[in-house]
Amino acid sequence: MKKRMIKRTAAMVLLICLLLTLTGCHGKQKSIAFTVPDHFDDGTPIEIVFWAKNDTNRNQVAVYQQAIDGFQALYPNVTVNMRLYTDYGRIYNDVITNISTNTTPNVCITYPDHIATYLTGANTVTPLDDLMADPRFGLGGSEVRFDAPTKEEIVPEFLNECRIGERIYAMPYMRSTEALYINEDYVKKLGYEIPEIVTWDFIWEVSEKAMEQDENGVFSVNGQKVMIPFIYKSTDNMMISMLKQLDGPYSTDEGEILIFNDTTKELLQEVYLHGKSRAFSTFAISSYPGNFLNAGQCIFAIDSTAGATWMGSNAPMLDIHEEQVVQFHTKVIPIPQYDPEHPKMISQGPSICVFGKENTQEVLASWLFVQYLLTNEIQLGYAETEGYLPVTLKAQNSPEYQDYLSRKGEDNRQHYDIKIEASELLMKHTADTFVTPVFNGSASLRSAAGQLIENTVKGARRKQEMNDAFIDKLYAEVSSLYRLDQIGKAASNAEGTNETEQEKEEKKPLPDESVALLIIIPCVWLLIGAYKLWEKKKNRAKN
Repeated sequence: MKKRMIKRTAAMVLLICLLLTLTGCHGKQKSIAFTVPDHFDDGTPIEIVFWAKNDTNRNQVAVYQQAIDGFQALYPNVTVNMRLYTDYGRIYNDVITNISTNTTPNVCITYPDHIATYLTGANTVTPLDDLMADPRFGLGGSEVRFDAPTKEEIVPEFLNECRIGERIYAMPYMRSTEALYINEDYVKKLGYEIPEIVTWDFIWEVSEKAMEQDENGVFSVNGQKVMIPFIYKSTDNMMISMLKQLDGPYSTDEGEILIFNDTTKELLQEVYLHGKSRAFSTFAISSYPGNFLNAGQCIFAIDSTAGATWMGSNAPMLDIHEEQVVQFHTKVIPIPQYDPEHPKMISQGPSICVFGKENTQEVLASWLFVQYLLTNEIQLGYAETEGYLPVTLKAQNSPEYQDYLSRKGEDNRQHYDIKIEASELLMKHTADTFVTPVFNGSASLRSAAGQLIENTVKGARRKQEMNDAFIDKLYAEVSSLYRLDQIGKAASNAEGTNETEQEKEEKKPLPDESVALLIIIPCVWLLIGAYKLWEKKKNRAKN
């Protein structure tokens, strides 16, 4: 009986050791470092999945399809399957869902904020640094079968926006900023001239002046009973841009949340005043600013330069009935500033990332397709559909694009003057653009920034009193809604104390293999001891 007991104990110890070894080596999924293949295998069928965003613009869909057709003609063994989404939020949600099942797409239109969250999963987004620099398949590489741009031919500001930490995880695809679209006729009617760059004080003053009505509730400036002088489409960008212009705290690069501060409080107090008078509203509260602008019911509409085809009396993508459109002259200038001598405006627009896969040929094909999206033909074709700006200097400086710009106003479709002016605005102010820090949770912080303004305007309309209690409650509600307290704690824990590099190195966790070895060694000694004990008892029994 004792003999069997000892054997079972020894076997159990051995089994535990084996399980611990397996756990130490494989229990934690690791990112697979991507190595660029020696060659492209054009003899084996490859399928890649491309998730793109389009909101009813058929011209953009045609450009995507043109890119797919052109790429497949050069690489006949590669099939690109495209899936279209109506907004970036749905792409983001689907990627998050598919990470757990390892069914992410190969190529995805996205934003760096989203990529930062994707990277919390193992082997998700492929870093592109090595691929970019590869002499054969990198940017402008010798074995790339088309005229791809080199790294130097990509606008440096746009490429740098795709950097997370020390690595580049995406390629810029298109870029836009925000523009202030103005009904110049109404501003002049109110007795004002529009400077090249307006201040926030100018916007608020003119907006309040436009609220004058007669005894019947008809607004003097437009002769209608509806007037919302100032509408901002993205309140996320509004709060972020205001803070940036004032050098107000927002967040650290490491993810520490700083937005709940006195500068934010002062901005919200200003927003409250004009929300209360109804001189200011938002897209979420009132609807799309371009519709009010085109109907003569808005004077200042802030939206993306990519949305320029919806702005103005002759806009090719009107969302209201033609009978509602009021004829006026549209002026396109940078968003309001606190310091017009040093303008700051947000850079936005889609980027493209490549997801990691076990098949390196699949990843290489995906990377080549991303490069094809950066060729002049695709960049120019897509940019001309809306007010987007090509992300390569190669495309911007090409004779074709310069000819396109020179034909501004020639028609109200391809050469719609407001659309081209919006693109020119970003070209002129590329050096004045900025982006917010990117980290896991930065997308939530962006949403929270906008929610602060939305809730403030709603509170003003509900005649809630603006005081410290209002601000404290607002901060608490928004922080809870977007779980910013959890993001802040994570960043605080990650940042730690002011440790030396040696101290940080000493605190790094051991590699899994080392942990497994430290577990196995005592297990082996335990097994040897059990065997010796069994052998000793066996000898005693014989004697």
